[in-house]
Amino acid sequence: MADSIKQNVQWFPGHMAKTRRLIKECLPQVDAVTEVLDARVPESSRNPELSELIGGKPRIILLNKCDVADSNATARWVEHYKKSCAAVLPVDCKSGKGLNRFVPLMREVLKDRIEKNEARGMHGKPLRIMVVGIPNTGKSSFINKMAGRNRAEVADKAGVTRQNRWFVIGNGIELLDTPGVLWPKFDDPSVGDKLAFIGSVKDTIVDTETLAIRLLEIMKTEYADRLTERYGIVDFADSEAFEVLEMIAKRRGMIIKGGEVDYTRASVMLLDEYRGGKLGKITLDRVGD
Repeated sequence: MADSIKQNVQWFPGHMAKTRRLIKECLPQVDAVTEVLDARVPESSRNPELSELIGGKPRIILLNKCDVADSNATARWVEHYKKSCAAVLPVDCKSGKGLNRFVPLMREVLKDRIEKNEARGMHGKPLRIMVVGIPNTGKSSFINKMAGRNRAEVADKAGVTRQNRWFVIGNGIELLDTPGVLWPKFDDPSVGDKLAFIGSVKDTIVDTETLAIRLLEIMKTEYADRLTERYGIVDFADSEAFEVLEMIAKRRGMIIKGGEVDYTRASVMLLDEYRGGKLGKITLDRVGD
């Protein structure tokens, strides 16, 4: 098991290159860009190529899934992004939390564009917004909530949206949904891990036990109390991550024939519970890291 931990997460399917091309082609049609990030891993879920792709277009960042992220960490990320590049909103696109502020903020960001349109006699001209983000950050959930009906396909897995589609959400705003796009190489291996933790990289290309062990390496250092609360395990500070996984498996009765621990089942359970927010509010990216 220890040898498999050396594996690095890499993924760049062919349709990702096509998406980058589509983003470039559609930019002249839009007034601004909304970038949807996962609040649990804000920096890791940002595509480092995006700024170059969109150039000087106005941008709003949505820190989605803030309901399962550390609220103190989210507040620090909001301030960080405000200082560095964009307007920012912490939101939960499934429940709609924070989304009532999106339209007013977008109109504020595009105030100059609106005034120019009105000066040219184009009162009420729709504002067209491109929605971008890596897979599984919640772009489709955002559009569905804003549109008030499930018109964008949603699933808790990477790679659902495969083509550009327009949606009218009212209030004089139209949203352009784009397929999630990753980038060719994760220079920092931990970024690939974090994206796999949240499901932005397909589980079929990642060793589940390796991934669970890497998550536990982080959690036993930064969120050990959550593991105790959820699984009832104690005194594991000096234990290796795979030993912590073994403790969790035993506590949950995940034993296979012969009395051996079912590491695979325990790994799947751990990742599912992390993604579902059952381990508490956890943020794995820190400002300044």
